Amino acid sequence: MFDGTLIEKFKSRITPFFYYDLEVLDRTLEEVKKHGIAKGYHIHFAMKANNNHRILEKIKDAGLGVDCVSGGEIRKALEAGFSPNQIAFAGVGKTDQEMEIGLNADIFSFNCESLQEMEVLNQLAKKLGKKATVAVRLNPNIAAKTHKYITTGKNENKFGINPQNLQELFSKLPEWKNLELTGIHFHIGSQILDMQPYVDLCAKANEYNRIFEENGVELKHVNLGGGLGIHYDTPDKDDIPNFELFFSTFEDHLELKEGQQVHFELGRSIVGQCGNLISRVLFIKEGVNTNFAIIDAGMTELIRPALYQAAHNVEVLTSEKPQKKYDVVGPICESSDTFRYGVEIPEVNRGDLVAIQSCGAYGQVMSSDFNLRERAATVYSTEL
Repeated sequence: MFDGTLIEKFKSRITPFFYYDLEVLDRTLEEVKKHGIAKGYHIHFAMKANNNHRILEKIKDAGLGVDCVSGGEIRKALEAGFSPNQIAFAGVGKTDQEMEIGLNADIFSFNCESLQEMEVLNQLAKKLGKKATVAVRLNPNIAAKTHKYITTGKNENKFGINPQNLQELFSKLPEWKNLELTGIHFHIGSQILDMQPYVDLCAKANEYNRIFEENGVELKHVNLGGGLGIHYDTPDKDDIPNFELFFSTFEDHLELKEGQQVHFELGRSIVGQCGNLISRVLFIKEGVNTNFAIIDAGMTELIRPALYQAAHNVEVLTSEKPQKKYDVVGPICESSDTFRYGVEIPEVNRGDLVAIQSCGAYGQVMSSDFNLRERAATVYSTEL
């Protein structure tokens, strides 16, 4: 991924910066089109993973829609050229103002997560003279086998409507004249690599599909969410997720009614491997039990290690010395500002360049100016 010519071009740039390999993104989108869109599936990119305008343009041009979780993301999607009928609006805590943005834009679907939300949306739609299309997010109580902070489909999670509320939903639907219930929606978590949770999800989706039909609700679409993970430990070898396995899992286990559409909301799996955080070694410090490689990128640029104990691969770009063990840490005055503990990498010195890989998802989009640090620049492969 990082050849000598590219590394030489990196040397003259101020670090840290985000580097996007757009060729990796193009190849990833081709696989999504081949194994997903070509089968008639509707794919919405989860913008919370990355809202970079160049990235969004490529995703739009590939024929994907967008999954938004705020009014700001809806506005960004429209600015990027996505059609309103490609926009799904999810989120457990939509404000009145955000719902009005979606209503005024006539978006494809509001993925509603509570009966009270549907009540409020109906009132707002009536006030604006609109009719909102709605998909009900259901909590299937499925363990996604991932980090607890990014598990979203269990009973103890805040997301979705639980089964005991369904009869109340069915009884209230006739009262909500400004809502049109068109689908059901699920999302069980993120960074999922084991397909069994998706098999379990299909069984739940099939069950709920039957329940809605038995209660006189004709569903036009089933939205299975996303959550497909990437290989953080081997990003060069596994730079494109196995979309063929992912989509075939649903093709094999999902039971659809005639004419029903299938929708997905993929984020990390599309953009995760195309982004890298390039940083420079500031100092080397020998500790009592370990050595510290202090770099100029920190949790302000990539918060995932501090937030999720995530481990990103650290690739040394300018050293071929023997391996040495380091804690790779940032400059922020927080002990959690550590990218890797006890990692074996080529020995580094002040000024060496390193790449923290797999930062295309939840890297730049979650960055901050904590400590009043300047935001990291963005560099695209097509510019070098």
